[in-house]
Amino acid sequence: MEKVLVTGAGGFLGLALVKLLLTKGIQVNALVRRDNPELGQLDVTIFKGDLTDYMAVEDAARDCDTVFHVASKAGVWGAEEQYIASNITGTQHVIEACENLAISRLIYTSTPSVIFSGKDEDGVDESAPYSNNPLNHYTATKIAAEKMVLAANSDTLLTTSLRPHLIWGPGDPHLIPRVISKAKAKRLALVGNRDKLVDTVYVDNAALAHYQAAVELTQDAKCAGKAYFVSNDQPVTMATMLNDILYAAGLPPVQKRVSSQLAFAVGASLEFIYGVLRLKQEPAMTRFVAKQLATAHWFDISAAKRDFGYQPTISMTQGMAKLKQSLNQS
Repeated sequence: MEKVLVTGAGGFLGLALVKLLLTKGIQVNALVRRDNPELGQLDVTIFKGDLTDYMAVEDAARDCDTVFHVASKAGVWGAEEQYIASNITGTQHVIEACENLAISRLIYTSTPSVIFSGKDEDGVDESAPYSNNPLNHYTATKIAAEKMVLAANSDTLLTTSLRPHLIWGPGDPHLIPRVISKAKAKRLALVGNRDKLVDTVYVDNAALAHYQAAVELTQDAKCAGKAYFVSNDQPVTMATMLNDILYAAGLPPVQKRVSSQLAFAVGASLEFIYGVLRLKQEPAMTRFVAKQLATAHWFDISAAKRDFGYQPTISMTQGMAKLKQSLNQS
């Protein structure tokens, strides 16, 4: 790799990946929708544009040999057409740009949600089928996009898809602030009567997996045309994860608990109400979130270890120490 494009380079994972690539002496083009002050201070070439604009994608990808397609519309709530535009049409534009510009490698950021059917996932591997009943537009469109990326794998364009689960760390704009704000408002609760194991991944480990997969595509390409789960390989209970975050933030542990049936019923009701009233803000609970919080999610990542040498370099304990330090400084 000499010059690469990172879509979503101003996002949490995208920015971590850009920083890693720069340490490897790789030139980086960054495609973003809005300015990011931290990204602007790095030695990268920034392109402002939207994935739905094909020419914006092609301009950013020109002269690159590899594309990391990290950008997507995430979240559990929103208009279906927005998810389709970003996650499906946007991914199609990335693939087309790679093919039209003879770019040889594409690494796609997917999600374990593509296999989630509302049931426990205890040590599952990549043989698990896609969900037949996605509980939100994000999951449905990420399934479609991952299928497109893997189907595009060829002799001239090598593709792979990574499924990092619950990315976290200093600077996280999603999980960490949400947990802290709910705890401060005394609205944080555990779901279900029994604590189940979940996998997470520290952001720098997720970035490392992307880099290692790309390197493998330049060599034997054992990961070409395949999808991989990526985690810290240290499953913990949701209670442990939440309480470690709260400890890092100097807050007391969560003790409140609600039944999974109640959480699902509340989620279904709120989805109905928000849908009827056409409210754009995300409900406090949805069916998808209720199911996620009440079920196990941990994965066998031996395929990633075997095929491109992935091995987490920052442990959960080390990551939490870094998180605590960053929260104390903020």
